[in-house]
Amino acid sequence: MTDAISEFIKLNICILTISSSRTLQNDKSGDVLEKKISEFGHSVYDRKIIKDNKDEIQENIINWGNDKNIDIIITTGGTGLTGSDVTPESLEEIFEKNIDGFSAIFHKISYEKIKTSTIQSRATAGIYNNKFIFALPGSPNAVADGWDEILKFQLDSRHEPCNFVDIMPRLKED
Repeated sequence: MTDAISEFIKLNICILTISSSRTLQNDKSGDVLEKKISEFGHSVYDRKIIKDNKDEIQENIINWGNDKNIDIIITTGGTGLTGSDVTPESLEEIFEKNIDGFSAIFHKISYEKIKTSTIQSRATAGIYNNKFIFALPGSPNAVADGWDEILKFQLDSRHEPCNFVDIMPRLKED
């Protein structure tokens, strides 16, 4: 067991909504994330809405991934099965490592609430340029579940026995 960090470490988190129909006025999922992140004590460093476009998704993730001030990137939308849903493919092409357990736990939590309908989500997570990236569905309820049941714990330096914040400095190891 590692020594737990007793102090809260504030992270800079970016929110990327991926949708061809959302604007800042109707982006309920982005609003949910922004509120939960801020209320928890982290900082929303940037928030954007872009279309379901592989090149645009990758360009935004790479730009944020290269910004030393950003710690975490969370996307919402584009994880379904329709032809325009390209978030997982876009992200997984640039991930240096996948975090398979994120999807597994997300589906377990989602199954308890929406049963087999969770199979239509392709929530995913990975690491790009020493940044954790989490792709959540576009539903406000799914975003709330992802934050409340997984991310708020793993992005809390006080969470035991381990959390993502503890290992962030070690992502750069060779």
